[in-house]
Amino acid sequence: MKLRTSEYFVQEVLRSLRRNNWMSFASIGTVAVSLFVLGVFLLLVLNMNRMASTLESQVQISVYLEDGLKEADRKDIATDIEALQGIESITYVDKDEAKTRLEERLGDQKYLLDALGDKNPLPDSFEVVVKSPDLVETAATAIARMDGVEEAKYGQDVIEHLFAITRLIRVFGLVLMALLAGATLFIISNTIRLTVFARRKEIAIMKYVGATDGFIRWPFLMEGMVLGFVGGIIAAIALRSFYAAMAAKITDTLTFFPLMPQYPAMNYITVALLLAGMAIGALGAAVSLKRFLKV
Repeated sequence: MKLRTSEYFVQEVLRSLRRNNWMSFASIGTVAVSLFVLGVFLLLVLNMNRMASTLESQVQISVYLEDGLKEADRKDIATDIEALQGIESITYVDKDEAKTRLEERLGDQKYLLDALGDKNPLPDSFEVVVKSPDLVETAATAIARMDGVEEAKYGQDVIEHLFAITRLIRVFGLVLMALLAGATLFIISNTIRLTVFARRKEIAIMKYVGATDGFIRWPFLMEGMVLGFVGGIIAAIALRSFYAAMAAKITDTLTFFPLMPQYPAMNYITVALLLAGMAIGALGAAVSLKRFLKV
């Protein structure tokens, strides 16, 4: 593309933006809102996936033993568990330690256990850590069948529910973004259609004197890309501020939550928002030009 041609395209874009300033602001605002919502849902899905993966990597099997087991039987069960494939570690927790842990977990409400008196209904147990999350279900099933084992429980159901919620959020986010993208395309195409309509005679003359569709189309495509790019910048700035505030709030109140770090993730999301904004803007311009280039 020649330098003089490039200068012409830039001048046409600036002239069009000044001529339709209110519609341009509406287009930029719609792009910004749409991309901001996209970014929020993207961050939500990424953090849900991160939390599910973290929980999955920390899954352990709680093996509750039958009452009245002899120490020799308990050692035999421990030996059988250690012999299973993929077992990383096994820790014995007697009922007294289990009660102490429960009191610590209850905190100020540990008085609820006073009704038990000296009785301790909690069973002896093993805490079994598996090397790979894929082996948890198989190991738990095998352990539950062992003599002297009352029950073998693990938190896989929690993780499965978490992934189900993540999938639901992802689908809802895609549907919402499709609707917002449609609204954005409509507004951008109408913004550029006003410019095209005002210059329809000029475009027809350019076509008759031999101007190519590409030469006529480029200023409008660039205008749409500029609108989308500016909207993307606004969305990225707002999203960065939003996530920084939310991350600070969550870190203060839920220190255990495995929050996705802001960098470099936010840099990648910013680039994605800018590219998405430019793509939506260019597509909106292409839609508005389709009819007027048929001379």
